Amino acid sequence: MEQEKIEEIKEKVIENLKNVFDPEIPVNIYDLGLIYEIGLEEKKNYLYCNIIMTLTSPACPVAEALVEQAKYVTLAVDEIDECYVSLTFTPPWSKDKMSDDALELMAASGAVI
Repeated sequence: MEQEKIEEIKEKVIENLKNVFDPEIPVNIYDLGLIYEIGLEEKKNYLYCNIIMTLTSPACPVAEALVEQAKYVTLAVDEIDECYVSLTFTPPWSKDKMSDDALELMAASGAVI
């Protein structure tokens, strides 16, 4: 698969991930900086997506739900046949991983992390 097509599909995945929110934080998981890696691999005309993500805290009460939602919205991208989501806490999440948009939204909403 051409690199241009891979980047196009990756952008679709990112747009979908921006629809997944931690219920306690008014920012999507992508802009929050929870998505560390999105990898695409094609094998025999079958496209796999591997996502490595983290959580704001290892004790996050909605960890399973966030992982399942990330997988669900990724599989909604037509070109993707299979998705695997792995959790990691290395490196640990910190506020510096948030996008500028996320920081502005957090400030505007008065939310504190």
